[in-house]
Amino acid sequence: MEENSINDNKFLGEEKIGKLLKMFSIPCVLSLIIQALYNLVDQIFIGNSHLGQLGNTATGIVYPLTVIALALGLFIGDGSAACISINQGKNETKDTHKTIGTGLTAALIVSMILVGISFIFRKGILIGFGAKNEEVLEYSIEYSTWIIIGLPLFLLACVINPIIRADGSPKYAMLSMAVGAITNIALDPLFIYAFKMGMNGAALATFLGQLITFI
Repeated sequence: MEENSINDNKFLGEEKIGKLLKMFSIPCVLSLIIQALYNLVDQIFIGNSHLGQLGNTATGIVYPLTVIALALGLFIGDGSAACISINQGKNETKDTHKTIGTGLTAALIVSMILVGISFIFRKGILIGFGAKNEEVLEYSIEYSTWIIIGLPLFLLACVINPIIRADGSPKYAMLSMAVGAITNIALDPLFIYAFKMGMNGAALATFLGQLITFI
């Protein structure tokens, strides 16, 4: 398997740098844009529902939790990807599985700590992020439940994504993010309008999109 992996990634050491930059940078940028779509799509559907401005305010208040998870995921994932790329450049791929295992273990531990802190101190965190009145706080708590539950999936996906790119498959990494975003877009109107699930529906659609990406 190690031999096949080296042969499959041979183009990384032989292709022109300009072509490699184009091949990897475009899917990488698109992946980051797709990640931002989750909150944007929720804002659009919530804003056009009975939840209106208060619902949009609540999603904006909860969003920093996702950004924190994204930052931690990229911190661990990009570090793991850099180690993998260095080892591939040296033709020393025997420890690649250890790098990936360490990255995923670290991500799981960090995500569990983040989930614990978010649930235990949720009210205080949301008030600190701007939930100044009872109605907005209620919407924020309702929306945050599924978002917090989904943080480990989101964080792990953010770790796995750059590892997949480092393995020489930037398009696959981008498509995995796109499938999740499309799932979220499809489920948002269904849950918010058809099933009348309100903030819970928007958050559940986001959770399921992140689950699909992770899978």
